[in-house]
Amino acid sequence: MRTFTPLLVAGVLGAVGLLQTSPVLGAPVRYQLDPNHTMVLFSWSHFGFSHPSADLGLGKGAIVFDQQHPARSSVDVILPLTKLDTFVPALDQHLKEADFFDAAQYPVVTFKSTRVEPMGANKFEVTGQLTVHGVTRQVVLHATLNRIGPHPMTKAQSIGFDATATLKRSDFGMGAYVPNVSDEVTIRITTEGSVPKAKSVR
Repeated sequence: MRTFTPLLVAGVLGAVGLLQTSPVLGAPVRYQLDPNHTMVLFSWSHFGFSHPSADLGLGKGAIVFDQQHPARSSVDVILPLTKLDTFVPALDQHLKEADFFDAAQYPVVTFKSTRVEPMGANKFEVTGQLTVHGVTRQVVLHATLNRIGPHPMTKAQSIGFDATATLKRSDFGMGAYVPNVSDEVTIRITTEGSVPKAKSVR
């Protein structure tokens, strides 16, 4: 039996280490969203001729996901308008002016969930409060869980979602040029995040 004692101890210590570094099954896990792998795209109709799009870059955000009880999950994000990108600098500037986002007075867009409803097949309806241009409205995101588990490159516990929504910009006090420029805006989101590594204490 003595021959196997070191192996047994090593196995126990290894299991303890795994429990300390991995999320506990059934417990809510907080994922920090990665700005480099997050896009919040919105598109609209321009006189019916084209459908331009823009990206609201992520400032910071987090998803708390409970795999066993998804209804306990939540999402909270901040999107700074300094990261707004239409791929046309003049349009970027125009959208930040007073007849649209008025970024000088309202520099960020925020979303904070109030309810997550599982719909089956890794799909969810995420209801939350969206604040744009100083106005807060309820919005429903139709979300799909793409993948959850250790990231192949970083090995960190990770998660990825896509989501879509539609809204009327006039509901947020941004109705300039309607109907030539469509009131309805289509939102498409893709994001991934991971569990931050614990900081070592020395």
